[in-house]
Amino acid sequence: MDSNHNAQTVKQKYVYWEWRTLILLMIGYALFYFVRKNFSIVMPALESELGISKARLGLFLTLNGIIYGVSRFINGFLADRVSRRKMMATGLLLSAVVNLFIGLSPEMNGLFHFLDSEGKATMAMVVFIGSLWLINGYTQGMGYPPCGALMARWIKPSELALKQSIWNSSHSIGAGLVAILCGTVILKFFGYSSWQWCFYIPAILAIFGSAMLFFGLRDDPASVGLPDPEQLDDHLAGKEVETETKEFKDLAYNRLVGPMVFQNRYVWILALTNVFVYVIRFTILDWGSTFLTQYKGLPIGKASIVVALSEIAGGIIGTLLAGWATDKFFKGKSHQTCFIGLLGATIMFALFWIMPKDWNLLGVICIIMASFFVYMPQALIGVAASNQSTKRVAASSNGVMGIFAYAATVISGWVFGVLADSAGGWDAVFRVAIIMGCIGSVIIATMWKAPANGYEKANRILDEVRVEYAALQAGSKDKPVAHE
Repeated sequence: MDSNHNAQTVKQKYVYWEWRTLILLMIGYALFYFVRKNFSIVMPALESELGISKARLGLFLTLNGIIYGVSRFINGFLADRVSRRKMMATGLLLSAVVNLFIGLSPEMNGLFHFLDSEGKATMAMVVFIGSLWLINGYTQGMGYPPCGALMARWIKPSELALKQSIWNSSHSIGAGLVAILCGTVILKFFGYSSWQWCFYIPAILAIFGSAMLFFGLRDDPASVGLPDPEQLDDHLAGKEVETETKEFKDLAYNRLVGPMVFQNRYVWILALTNVFVYVIRFTILDWGSTFLTQYKGLPIGKASIVVALSEIAGGIIGTLLAGWATDKFFKGKSHQTCFIGLLGATIMFALFWIMPKDWNLLGVICIIMASFFVYMPQALIGVAASNQSTKRVAASSNGVMGIFAYAATVISGWVFGVLADSAGGWDAVFRVAIIMGCIGSVIIATMWKAPANGYEKANRILDEVRVEYAALQAGSKDKPVAHE
């Protein structure tokens, strides 16, 4: 009776902390988007009010994305070793500070000559904003790795696809709400001259969010007296029970990171596919408000609503459906759902491009559907990488995913900015994006028959680690003590 009661109590406590962690991560990561994707919505205003060209704005996006990818790579490895709670809270706070400085940049004109006689940005202001956005790329890279690591530690492997897909909707919630806040509320009602508030308000919200993460999250179940989720998972119970000893954890990590990450061909296929997924995604998310106003002729208010709908409606539904379908129909094989999503997004984006410009309603539907499909691989490639590498090195494998994903900003940012300014215009941008989507679909299709996860391989390595660790412990105990 007591045993059953204790087991039930542990289960109830675990469910509470699991959902508390998931909800806090969703709110926190949505706020990361408030101080990141606000820039994309503000770009038409920066071009109009400050005279910053699309090529330079695209360069900002590229540099931000490259630094973000490097940051995710570095912090991916750190998140397996340091406090994930502190890392995520610190990153959000620093990103908020950067946004405040960008908003304040016109007020610094007296010190640095940021504005010319016509009120347009001088090269000094362009460099200042670009440098701050580059710094923001690094601080933003402190957001995703802690999320991936925390979910791998708090959620049962058999439920990871669905629940990480639920969390992944925070991307769409954050991007959609900041599009409404900045585009539909601030810029539409107060005009392009109010662009600074698109940095002030998100920054203030992010500061409160940072405090919420710091005080609300916990790094792992053991910190609140709970067992690892694998012990509560009927599919994996008793297979990979994590030892409390720090020396064992470090030894296990060092033995697993090679074969499960750097020598794992599935991780590299997923990482390469991520480049093409993010080209499609960032073309819509970063340039959506711009090409909808300039290519389709929509006013900024309506263009922002379309971007918001593509994120909130298309992104959330696509993300949740992808997680549900993966667990229900594909037996946890996230990579199969990723293929379907990337192919569907490419087709929808192609339909948007080839239809007449005045077919606004159908064009909007195609953009929303492209977001619906692209969020399937965007949500699940990280899940696939976590499952293929297993939870002990999940943040490290997702660090690899991140640096590849944000290498895509070289194309979606600077290259597309240059193309949009060229004679080819937006047609050239759409043509390249569609080709990239086709290439990515072929690459991810090559691992269609891959297993759902790498736990069987990891467990064989861990068995060897346990033997090695026991031998080291025995040797340490048998070693004679030196006497003075």
